[in-house]
Amino acid sequence: MWAKYWRYGSYVGAVVTSFTAGIYCEKWNIGKVNAATATTLPAMPDLPTPAPQTDTKVLPSRTAEIMQYGYPGFDNLRTFEDFVLSYDHFLYRTAHWVVEHLRPDKMVYHPSIDRSKSNFHEDASIHPYFRSTNDDYKGSGYDRGHLAAAGNHRTSQTSIDQTFVLSNMSPQVGKGFNRDKWNELEKRVRKLARKNLNVFVCTGPLYLPRLESDGSMYIKYKVIGKNNVAVPTHFFKVILIEFTKGQYDIEAYVMPNSAIPDSIELSTFLTPVNSIERSAGFHIFNKLPKSSLRYVNGKKAGSVW
Repeated sequence: MWAKYWRYGSYVGAVVTSFTAGIYCEKWNIGKVNAATATTLPAMPDLPTPAPQTDTKVLPSRTAEIMQYGYPGFDNLRTFEDFVLSYDHFLYRTAHWVVEHLRPDKMVYHPSIDRSKSNFHEDASIHPYFRSTNDDYKGSGYDRGHLAAAGNHRTSQTSIDQTFVLSNMSPQVGKGFNRDKWNELEKRVRKLARKNLNVFVCTGPLYLPRLESDGSMYIKYKVIGKNNVAVPTHFFKVILIEFTKGQYDIEAYVMPNSAIPDSIELSTFLTPVNSIERSAGFHIFNKLPKSSLRYVNGKKAGSVW
């Protein structure tokens, strides 16, 4: 079974590149249905506006530093100590993307930082109508999967705590993915961050089409909980590595949200950046001068992004 399924190395590039239009059609059609039925829905009760959370331990924002190579978009931005995200409150109830900035000094182990003290919590900056909750994940069979990995942010207890906000989560298959192959990719990111000047990471969900028995392509995904949190079909991670001042390499991955055997190498999932951009609907690190790139996915950078 896996031999057939894991023709994925060539498959993912073709799917990501060729069928982006289907993603936009799907969003458009759902939008039209919502607009058409809006007048028939019962009035929703007024809910109190959540008070903003305050935390005297929060460090000054590093947003300009984190986002120096460009914003993929400006929809519902949320900023934290060490990462920035854009939240999709309309359709998916998860982030469009999360960008992190990592350095060797931020990878130093601090014994006083305790992950077990961190709790998954709702994003109080998002209106209750549109946020995901812990109850959405309860009994769903899916992990609350980090987009900005908790292990990347251990410079303070607040830093790691912030990664447990539910706007930074997306439903992920646990065994074989979130706890295994995806975790392996996160560890690779940290290894790169320890060895290089700077590492910037853009991570997010994808909803890719697949061929059904009637010969047509469909975008289908499951939703969980009363808030209909979307379960992505795939996830992407684009890693920008500054190995010397002003010189960069890129590694870009797309992985299916399913159990992946340990025997499958991470390199199987290397994907052209422009294919990811077309499917995700935004540019990634678009302010980076292309002339500063050395390698992209292990190959010499040229005119192809």
